[in-house]
Amino acid sequence: MPDPLYLSLWFPDFSGPAMLPYALAVLQQFPFSAQRPGIVHAAVQPVSWNEASVLERRFSPGIEPEAALEIAADLIHDDYAYVFTAYWDLWTPDETALQWRLTPSPVKFIVQGEEFDDGAAQSNGHIQVDFGLDSPFLQENVELNQETETKVRANVSKLVEFTMKAEKNTRASGRLLWSESEENLAQKLIARLQKVQ
Repeated sequence: MPDPLYLSLWFPDFSGPAMLPYALAVLQQFPFSAQRPGIVHAAVQPVSWNEASVLERRFSPGIEPEAALEIAADLIHDDYAYVFTAYWDLWTPDETALQWRLTPSPVKFIVQGEEFDDGAAQSNGHIQVDFGLDSPFLQENVELNQETETKVRANVSKLVEFTMKAEKNTRASGRLLWSESEENLAQKLIARLQKVQ
């Protein structure tokens, strides 16, 4: 059963203007899609998710992370959240599962001020990366063979590499890769890939 997958990052000081350099550092580690590069959507959310966005912009083609953050810079508050959407290329099978191609897949970066949504950042992370469903990393509905395993491993490698860079190169004080069902992704991957051997 596909499960939403997230990366949560915490930082030592995430108040006011300090949010933007951290957000930029995380975005700079991300392997943007060659087919749909840049930030394609930006939104600013005041107080909680129950409120209406105070700013929402779409970009086609996508814009550089610095430009997206500049748009939000005038609206920096500790009780706001900032959402940036980008794409990365993941291997995806066609309907027959015989042909694979690199497909742009959306990823949301949610930057939460410390007072946003009653301090949700304490549990969800100052920056939460929403990868969507974990299916590109497991492909549970596809029969595993050597080629399929290679494509799944390539997707997993991209996920792991970004996760490691996001922690190492941004001065994050904490990192957690997790799924909504709280099942251990590493164990699911190992179990899945052992079936091909």
